Amino acid sequence: MLEYIYNNFDVPSYFRIFGYVSFRATLAGLTSMIITFAIGDRVIIWLRKLKFKETIRVDGPQSHQSKAGTPTMGGVMILFSLLVSCLLFGNFKNVHFNLLLICTLLLGLIGFMDDYTKVVLKNKNGLRAKTKMLLTFIVASIFIYFYYKYTPKEVIRPTGISYQITSLFIPFYKYPLLTMPLIIAILLWYFAILGSIHGVNLTDGLDGLAIGTVSIVTVTLGALAYLTGTPKVADYLNIAYVENAHEISVFLAALAGAGIGFLWFNAPPAMVFMGDTGSLALGGALGMTIIILKKEMLFLILGGIFVIEALSVMIQVASFKLTGKRVFKMAPIHHHFELSGWPETRIVVRFWLVGIILSLITISTLRLQ
Repeated sequence: MLEYIYNNFDVPSYFRIFGYVSFRATLAGLTSMIITFAIGDRVIIWLRKLKFKETIRVDGPQSHQSKAGTPTMGGVMILFSLLVSCLLFGNFKNVHFNLLLICTLLLGLIGFMDDYTKVVLKNKNGLRAKTKMLLTFIVASIFIYFYYKYTPKEVIRPTGISYQITSLFIPFYKYPLLTMPLIIAILLWYFAILGSIHGVNLTDGLDGLAIGTVSIVTVTLGALAYLTGTPKVADYLNIAYVENAHEISVFLAALAGAGIGFLWFNAPPAMVFMGDTGSLALGGALGMTIIILKKEMLFLILGGIFVIEALSVMIQVASFKLTGKRVFKMAPIHHHFELSGWPETRIVVRFWLVGIILSLITISTLRLQ
């Protein structure tokens, strides 16, 4: 809104500062964080009054039974702060920005429906797995359709990296590895979005684990978005330039600010859980962002925590079905460490540290290519 006012109305000269993406991104992050801090206690009280309380799985670690009754659906405060901050500082002429915001909110709505089914309708399994998969698939399809429709099919850079919309980039190599057939690219995009959604959802099992890790990844993606959308910088770093991608850094800054604000209430011992309302939205936002930035394969490094969590579940299921034996004491893998005697806070902090290391490795790939 402030960017629109600056560009379309006769305003005082100092308003020109809202024309700078870096300034708006900084304000977006601070604003969403402050809003989350401000509304956090009120939202928690409201959730308690509505009896939106977490139910703990019987087959989960016994130490988690003490968490029963903790308010859930806390993802609503993340999405509210994100929306307000984006409305204030976003550039709604940017198709990718609009697409990210709308699809993230839609995924949050699906998560809310799932949480509501669990805590209000007393169905511990929430929405049927097929229903939830279908709904997330529909949102992913909406994103992919409009992304392909409104994104240039080819980018020609005389002094930089030229590529096509279906080009595949890998870490530590500056040129496109290959140009995929459209159907293969679409399948990869579906995998990126749905895989990220479920990776974050599986990681959301300990106090502060998912939101802390997501915040680390989001801040890194925000920096990558700004660099990717700045032509001279992108050419200098030998990375694929994406027109106006720096505007996405405003969205990511708002998301990171809301996430850090939520961590204040979700840090061990958690006062509130984000629920699927938050995890589906956050995972989807990350998955859609990496597609826009052409960083699908790089996310295997940056989002390594989510990849490992998802792989641990697949390995556990495959091993049990094929051999009748379990590889881990419990999956996802954070529960394995929990049952091995690690305190919850130790697991969470160490996973955060691994996330920071992976973030630094990700940044290093910008020059090591």
